[in-house]
Amino acid sequence: MNPVDPKNRAATPVHAADSKREQRARPTLGPVARQVAEQYRRDTMSPVMVSGVMRIIEFCVLLLPGFAIYAGHVGLSTHLSLEYPLVIAGVSLLSVILFEFSDAYQMPALRNPMSHAGRIFLCWSSSFAVLLVALFFLKISEEFSRLWLGAWFASGLGVVFVLRLVTSRVIRRWTRNGRIERRAVIVGGGKNAELLIRSIERQPYNDIRICGIFDDRDDRRSPPIVAGYPKLGNVDELIEFARIARIDMMIVSLPITAEARVLTMLRKLWVLPIDIRLSAHSSHMRFRPRAYSYIGSVPMLDVLDRPINDWDSVAKRAFDILFSLLGIVVFSPVMLATAIAIKLDSKGPVLFRQKRHGFNNEEINVFKFRSMYIEQCDPTARNLVTKDDPRVTRVGRFIRKTSIDELPQFFNSLSGSLSLVGPRPHAPTAKAENRLYDEVVDGYFARHRVKPGVTGWAQINGWRGETDTEEKIRKRTEFDLYYIENWSLWFDLKILLLTPFRLLGSDNAY
Repeated sequence: MNPVDPKNRAATPVHAADSKREQRARPTLGPVARQVAEQYRRDTMSPVMVSGVMRIIEFCVLLLPGFAIYAGHVGLSTHLSLEYPLVIAGVSLLSVILFEFSDAYQMPALRNPMSHAGRIFLCWSSSFAVLLVALFFLKISEEFSRLWLGAWFASGLGVVFVLRLVTSRVIRRWTRNGRIERRAVIVGGGKNAELLIRSIERQPYNDIRICGIFDDRDDRRSPPIVAGYPKLGNVDELIEFARIARIDMMIVSLPITAEARVLTMLRKLWVLPIDIRLSAHSSHMRFRPRAYSYIGSVPMLDVLDRPINDWDSVAKRAFDILFSLLGIVVFSPVMLATAIAIKLDSKGPVLFRQKRHGFNNEEINVFKFRSMYIEQCDPTARNLVTKDDPRVTRVGRFIRKTSIDELPQFFNSLSGSLSLVGPRPHAPTAKAENRLYDEVVDGYFARHRVKPGVTGWAQINGWRGETDTEEKIRKRTEFDLYYIENWSLWFDLKILLLTPFRLLGSDNAY
């Protein structure tokens, strides 16, 4: 590269100006706020996930003594070798369902099992009562061992209580260590925030950890310390705080009647992948009971839920692993042939690594097959590829046109930095008509409330390739947000199956 080339000289100050503008636009956290954010960088275990895993474990624990006594006392080779396993599975499943309806899987019950001992005994007894009535009406009660039924009833009840005592000790230790909790920040200070915090802290077996307070008002109107919690910054700094700390919930403590101020805050904060709740504890307005969610007995209005959360995230991760492995196996001959072609066509490595925006605006490394000459590669994607771009190699034109250059991203999906389906990851410095994407689209970063994907709803609807106009990035974001709000595993499967057919016929990739 010629250092005196006037094009190169012209590019330098523009890039420097862009960098300075990006730094100015990004709020700077104070030292206290940054220290608190770093303290909460580690992920926690969701109480919903803990309760769900407990249901599975308890179902298996109830099965075990039933099968063990059946094998030891009755024998596996009886003429009822099918009926016994069905009865064991049915009673165990019914018991778990009854435990669920009696709130035995709520965190207070798991922390203090003895307070729910009567309910557990009643549910387990009810399951056996249903079994006995069914056997009586089917006229097959004589064929089942009374000793087996009695021994399973007693041993099943015993193992459940032992399991719950052990679980309560583990949960209490995890709660003390901060491994199982819901982290919340309060938006809005003053008297409303103090009343809210006091109300939350009075809740027994509270799993909410308040990390701090954010308020746009100065210290004269909003005290720097409220109920012992520091004010860490304003609403813009909250967005930067939530990029570092693993926050689960944001509670707006402003009065519902302050409509304009609440809406102004929500326009800024809805881009974050967190639950947003509006505190209703001090409001005189009353809604239907179903309109509220609760922290203990503190009422909240649900403004926004985190997309693809808890068990949905488990299902999506399993989907990614399964189909990523399948894709790697199916396309391994294509990837091998592509690697050989790239090496023969031009010098340089086969793979190309590029920085992209990932979940919650974090930067990730995305892998692609190299499609440009090595000395002209653009790791920042500052200059998007255009039609007949001279930087693209002969092999590169073909693999970009057919999207074969994206196949290494199966490994990104397998490792967890990408999902198979989601909004396509964009480079941090990518532009449309010389403007950064977030300057063109209001709420652009809401795309990052979920993991980016190897393919997406926008891509199979024709919005892929060059974003040389602002309209293209607006439409792409519109389709991405539709996907986030309407996600399901069936939707993912539909997009995945349509991808090869839609992309091969596309004229937008160069």
